[in-house]
Amino acid sequence: MVGDAAVAKDNFPTSVINVVEHPLVAHKITLLRSVDTGSAEFRALCGEVTLLIAYEALRDLPTSTTSVTTPITDTESLELAGIAPAVVGILRAGLVMVDALLTLLPQARVGHLGMYRDPETHQPVPYYNKLPTSIDKREVIVVDPMLATGGSAVAALDSLVEAGCTKLRLLSIIGCPEGITAVQQAHPTVPITLAALDDHLNDRAYIVPGLGDAGDRIYGTL
Repeated sequence: MVGDAAVAKDNFPTSVINVVEHPLVAHKITLLRSVDTGSAEFRALCGEVTLLIAYEALRDLPTSTTSVTTPITDTESLELAGIAPAVVGILRAGLVMVDALLTLLPQARVGHLGMYRDPETHQPVPYYNKLPTSIDKREVIVVDPMLATGGSAVAALDSLVEAGCTKLRLLSIIGCPEGITAVQQAHPTVPITLAALDDHLNDRAYIVPGLGDAGDRIYGTL
């Protein structure tokens, strides 16, 4: 059943699926689903949902202790540790999530992986790959609004593993069982964070109930 994250997650072989259940997230997902939501509002909502679910997705980023002087006294406090993380957006729809994450992680480096879905086979066709330097040493957050067949996510993760990355996580807004299964079969240790877990794919490989083609709705190319 749509929205029954606890039941849905029990169907998968690992515990790395996190569906963020929060009234603000649920409300914004409802607006995203609506056919009446225009491109400008859709883009803004994607950014807002990304910020809300990123809070959960990134709760285990490594930290270290540092000294800081407040207006009152010196104290010990935490800061993010190590080399700056990387945010890798799957083009083109992932760009809207990259922009949102950069408000949380302004120090992050940004990578882009360009893929389009073949209309006949529904398989990803790569056309662009640009990753930050030292990507293999960074925490890497892969972002794409829709986890549908899982083909693009798997291809992106494959490219990053080939580049030497070992600290990977996937952040999407809407997912479905088929996409999660594909990612887990190929990359079973990669955590997946979603705002909503939907029912299934239709015969055109669109998520049901979903929200349509995220890229078209973000950029008004319907």
